[in-house]
Amino acid sequence: MSFIEALQNIPVFSLNKREKRKIYAPMMNGLVRYHYKRCNAYKKMIDLLGYDLSIEYNLEDIPFIPARLFKYHQLSSIDDTDVVKTLVSSGTTGQSHSVIVLDRENSLNQIRVLAKIVSSLTGKKRIPMLVIDSPSVIKDREKFSARGAGILGFSMLATKVEYALNDDMELDINLVIEFSKKYHGEPVLVFGFTYMIWEFFCKPLINQGKSINLDKAIFLHGGGWKKMTDNAVDNKKFKNTIKKVSDVEHVHDYYGMVEQTGSIFVECDEGNLHASIFSDIFIRRSDFSICDINEPGIIQVMSLLPTSYPGHSILTEDLGVLIGEDNCSCGKKGKYFHVIGRIKAAETRGCSDTFQR
Repeated sequence: MSFIEALQNIPVFSLNKREKRKIYAPMMNGLVRYHYKRCNAYKKMIDLLGYDLSIEYNLEDIPFIPARLFKYHQLSSIDDTDVVKTLVSSGTTGQSHSVIVLDRENSLNQIRVLAKIVSSLTGKKRIPMLVIDSPSVIKDREKFSARGAGILGFSMLATKVEYALNDDMELDINLVIEFSKKYHGEPVLVFGFTYMIWEFFCKPLINQGKSINLDKAIFLHGGGWKKMTDNAVDNKKFKNTIKKVSDVEHVHDYYGMVEQTGSIFVECDEGNLHASIFSDIFIRRSDFSICDINEPGIIQVMSLLPTSYPGHSILTEDLGVLIGEDNCSCGKKGKYFHVIGRIKAAETRGCSDTFQR
């Protein structure tokens, strides 16, 4: 089952509220019924909620499951023999990890949608990519950490991939300089996880008093911000520092999670995170009612991608605020929002937050 083909010719940020709901609501209702038939654990949860499969529900009434559930149960809508890839969430020592199983179709759809979303920033043409990480993180192709899965997914969009760090997580300044010279004047993609970019790219360059000319680059980064905020580094300081050490003007954060790999929310030039046509978002109060615009609450994320497991509607452990819909000054249609941080007492997680030397 795939809704990707139905949306493949539609620009990823082009549908307004009415247009998107007309397409998206039936698809999400279809995913509820699909997983109900194929995942016994999901069926039990839906039955407990008294959900009526014969009703076409509004998007805000589609049932969600807590992200934490994936840490304690392997939820699957496919046979074990169809599993081609397993994704494991990041987490600090002693924490449980989410385990996500993918079949071939789901894995390919993640890459296709990721490519469509990222190409809205980079253009349709593939370009060289510099990864601020070590190549060792993607060695196990059958069982990926969230970090490895992210790197491999973005690597599929590139003509050539270079890794800025060696296996000891040290910046190879000579390699980065050669990369910048080789592709001088050409668009390139620089990708990494937020804290790792700060710790292993920005700080070494600052400490050595060096800078690299990557002025035509698009810098895309994601992952948790907890360590950054602990070190008094906000989004503005992060972007200014990247510009200082690499001359990069276009720096974009993204919000995503291993439970919905591929359908990421990308930051626009105005500093807002946007939902594409493949995803949606609601902000909920503690009683699960829908928050008003600019009212902080718990983030619920939806995605059309998960077909091998019931991850299409998830209540996260993150706090956020919906800023608006269809009226961002960047020109993108759809909802746009900010992430505030983790819910108090929730486990720290995130590809960059949990890196251990």
